[in-house]
This record gives sequence, structure tokens and C-alpha cells, in this order.
Amino acid sequence: MPIVRPHPFLALAAIAVLLALSACASRTAARMGSAAITPLGDLNIIRTDIPPVLAEAKGHPYQAPPDRSCAAIGAEIAELDAVLGADLDAKAPPRSDSLLDRGSELAEDQAVGAVQRTAEGLVPFRSWVRKLSGAERHAKHVSESRTAGEVRRAFLKGMAVSAHCPGQDAAPAQSLAAGS
Repeated sequence: MPIVRPHPFLALAAIAVLLALSACASRTAARMGSAAITPLGDLNIIRTDIPPVLAEAKGHPYQAPPDRSCAAIGAEIAELDAVLGADLDAKAPPRSDSLLDRGSELAEDQAVGAVQRTAEGLVPFRSWVRKLSGAERHAKHVSESRTAGEVRRAFLKGMAVSAHCPGQDAAPAQSLAAGS
């Protein structure tokens, strides 16, 4: 029995329909749009920008800031938080545990995943295309920059705790040491 493969334009049409259906929710639409343009990233046509604060952190994650005041350290931590999102020690926002909300999140995740997989399937020999186009190398550079930013933030938080800056609490580390 022959294998039937959908025409690439049918896959694009399916993506367009999913995007149109999800346009009512801006967060979902943004996630769908990001998933749909995956082939452009694979071809290195669209690249993820690296924020300057992360590029700077990659160059010297452990360098002490020139101004070691609590305000300067706090400002740099806030700048990294804005780019990286909440750190591990940040309190999570209260979450709704209703079955309807959890079902909606699951449905959204499944729909975005389906669009992502469909878009990835449009590029034949995707891993080779990513290597040859330079997209793989750029993705690695983005990941390294993000990791450097996370390391820099942790380093600065350690400096803030050791300087007894207000708002920096060493209690989690102390409770871990006491529990051992």
C-alpha cells in the first residue's frame, strides 16, 4: 500500500486555520505564530536576537560590577530578570486549579505542539539544513548566552547576600545547610 503524504501547501493551510482559530487569545496566537515560523529559523532567515545584557554576561559572568553598591547590583539583577524571567527563588504566581483552566492549558499546549511538529516537518533533512544554514550554531550561541545570564544573575545575588543588601535573603541556603 503506498504511503500518502500531504502536499506542503495543505500543511501550510492547516497552520493558517489553526492560527486563525487561535487568534482570539493573544498569548496562544503568539505561541502559534512562533511555532509556524520554525522553518524560517531552520533556514537561518529569522534569528533570535540576543539581548545586550546577555551578550555582556557571556563575556564575563563572574566579573564584579564596577559599582558594588546594593542599588547597582539590584539594578543589574533586575535587568537580567527582565530578560530571563523569574529566577528559581521567585515566588510563583497563584495558580488556578480549576479543571477547566488546566484542560484549556493542555489543549493549547497540544495545539501549539501540533503546529510546531507540522512546521518542522516542512523542511526535509531538517538537522542538516540547520547545520548548513548556520541556524544550529546560532541556537547554540543563544543558549550559551542565556546560561551565562543565569550564571551572572546567581553571581550577583551571591554578592548582594554577602553585602547584606536589603531584599536579598540567604534563608533558603541556610535552611538547606541546617537540613543536611
